[in-house]
Amino acid sequence: MTNCNTSPQRDLARRARFGLAAVALALLLFPAPAFAAEGLDGAKLSILWALPFLGILLCIATGPVFYPHVWEHHYGKFTALWAALIVIPLFATADVSTVTTTLAHTAFLEYMPFILLLLALFVVAGGIYLEGNLHDSVFTNTVLLAVGACMASIVGTTGAAMILIRPLIRANDDRKYNAHVVVFFIFLVANIGGALSPLGDPPLFIGFLKGVDFFWTTVHLWQETLFVGGVVLAVFMVIDLYMHHREGRFTHKKDPTPDSPLKLHGKINLVLIAVVIAAILMSAQWKPGIAFNVAGVELQIQDLLRDAIFVVVVFASLAWTQKSDREANGFSWGPIQEVAILFAGIFICIVPVMAMLQAGAQGPFAALIGLVTNADGSNNAAAYFWLTGILSSFLDNAPTYLVFFQLAGGDPQVLMGAKAATLAAISSGAVFMGANTYIGNAPNFMVYAIARQAGVKMPSFFGFMVWSMLVLIPTFVLATFLFFQP
Repeated sequence: MTNCNTSPQRDLARRARFGLAAVALALLLFPAPAFAAEGLDGAKLSILWALPFLGILLCIATGPVFYPHVWEHHYGKFTALWAALIVIPLFATADVSTVTTTLAHTAFLEYMPFILLLLALFVVAGGIYLEGNLHDSVFTNTVLLAVGACMASIVGTTGAAMILIRPLIRANDDRKYNAHVVVFFIFLVANIGGALSPLGDPPLFIGFLKGVDFFWTTVHLWQETLFVGGVVLAVFMVIDLYMHHREGRFTHKKDPTPDSPLKLHGKINLVLIAVVIAAILMSAQWKPGIAFNVAGVELQIQDLLRDAIFVVVVFASLAWTQKSDREANGFSWGPIQEVAILFAGIFICIVPVMAMLQAGAQGPFAALIGLVTNADGSNNAAAYFWLTGILSSFLDNAPTYLVFFQLAGGDPQVLMGAKAATLAAISSGAVFMGANTYIGNAPNFMVYAIARQAGVKMPSFFGFMVWSMLVLIPTFVLATFLFFQP
């Protein structure tokens, strides 16, 4: 006999399928003449084409928090369905060669370099293990946070977070109040510290792939990063000092991890990080003029060589790192597998959005352009900072950066020159404000999960937002007046 009771998860899945089918039908019934000879004509696209992009971002934002079990087992299916809502209508409304070239351009020039860099940094950082335990003090915690923030622009926010979160937790595991230490670790190491290079945070590497110079963020964002990071670190010192003073009135519990000397394992991976940086610099500086045409896409030899080096680095790290060091780090392939699948869907779903933004005032997003434009027609850097940041707080910050990069004109030379303040605002907003919620940046939730597993009483989703609103938002307001006002 069939059970008439339907589980909440099954109801959710049914509603999701119904909604996806409705969007697909709408896109197919109202396709509009969307294609020019050279590709997508954003001025003729319906706003409905943006719904799959919005849908996949909302799923990524809400899945791990509100329906984690469904998401954990079916995120690939969610991704495939949203991507299909773009690919199928594209083939239904345009010639095959146009769609194939458009998708190949996205795959070869944007997705593959992006995911291969993340893979290389993920594997290399996962092989660096810091053994031992430091004695807890305000000074120790402050130094660990400062070092982690500096590391984030070299090994990435995810890499720095995974290397240092466990030593930080071990140093504070004998304390009654230690959740604030992890909260500020997320602020500084998993987000703010990654603003100084394309290695630091995925949005900045997307900017590099779009033509932004490797050291542009280092030169143009160091003051913003130093100010925001310095203020947040100073606030941490005051709070941690108060917490230590408060805990002095309680009997200390026995330290489960007594002090022991620090020892760094997997040092070969530091060399491999240098190889990754050298490969990126090589692809930016060496221009031999040799290219291959694949599916209508021109692939430059220096970019192919860079991506090949990323792959070699992955295998070298796996071969030269002790398995015990990765196990001690809690290394697993799950996080990078999820990122690879989700970003494949994101890069597909964002294709028509990019075309519509490229259409400017003639496209469906003309109203959005008005929000970030001053009365004299110039860009409003403060508006770019806050709009990029607010969306990065709740949606993935990499595609958010890409949207506003395109909205600002999409020309890297202009953005690095005459519109440098705009690019600085977009970059800062995407990186800094990813710290506002657990879902603003990939490392945030990973750090949260590791801390909870270690017994730290972490704040809830909204409890964390209280911390960010009290500490980060006032800091960002000050940064706006200092750096993003005309």
